[in-house]
Amino acid sequence: MAINDFFDLFLKELQNSPAMMEYYKFDNRFELRKAYFFQRLQYISDQIKDKNVATWDCGCGYGTTALFLAMNGYRVYGTTLEFYFDEIEKRKEYWKQYGNSDLFSVDYADVFDNKLDDNSFDYIILQDTLHHIEPLHKALDVFHRVVKPDGKLIVVEQNGSDIIGNLKLFIKRGSKRVIKVWDERLQKEYLLGNENVRSWKKWKRECEKAGFVSETTKPEYISFYYQFFLRNRLAEEMITKEKIFTNKYYPRNYLASGINFSMKPCK
Repeated sequence: MAINDFFDLFLKELQNSPAMMEYYKFDNRFELRKAYFFQRLQYISDQIKDKNVATWDCGCGYGTTALFLAMNGYRVYGTTLEFYFDEIEKRKEYWKQYGNSDLFSVDYADVFDNKLDDNSFDYIILQDTLHHIEPLHKALDVFHRVVKPDGKLIVVEQNGSDIIGNLKLFIKRGSKRVIKVWDERLQKEYLLGNENVRSWKKWKRECEKAGFVSETTKPEYISFYYQFFLRNRLAEEMITKEKIFTNKYYPRNYLASGINFSMKPCK
């Protein structure tokens, strides 16, 4: 199933889910959010070449990415916390009309308590997840243990060097980058990264300390702020036009709100 087709069906699903409609915020900035949605999903899809693989979508949220992969014949194991979990079975029922949603299985589980076997996953998807997991270095140790020697981490994150994004985050949460949260279902308290975003250099350094190496010299930078001046453009046009900024150091480092990158375990 192509991303365009999936997105159209996804929008129909959102019409009957006020909670998800509020979460995804496809409002008056529809084309901007659609472009961002497409870029991130395309990046993840491009990384996974073989359908006979084991994939863990860690921090899968509502399971949208995992459902897209399931619609394309990939088996995905997801873990999530909080309110997202209660919506997933209903979502799987909806997507059964269009493919095998049972290829997506999910647990309500914390990274550190989930007893996964060593070398059990070819891919670990971390979409808007790393900036929530604390302590980060311990989580990366878990990922290094459970990913196969020829596997990789697929990371879709916020750009911690983004000037405008950092200002917005500081206004929202100040300098309190890590907080404690009580989980009623797990009956435990855990640390949560409070939108604890990092720059590419810091993500790279933390991953390298855990035994990973980057597949490229720089990440894929997406969603540049100049897009606000192109709000009448279609998503595909925005994506094409913003690619000219990826070769310019300052725009890509300081005006892109998103980064995508992959990490392989060192051999």
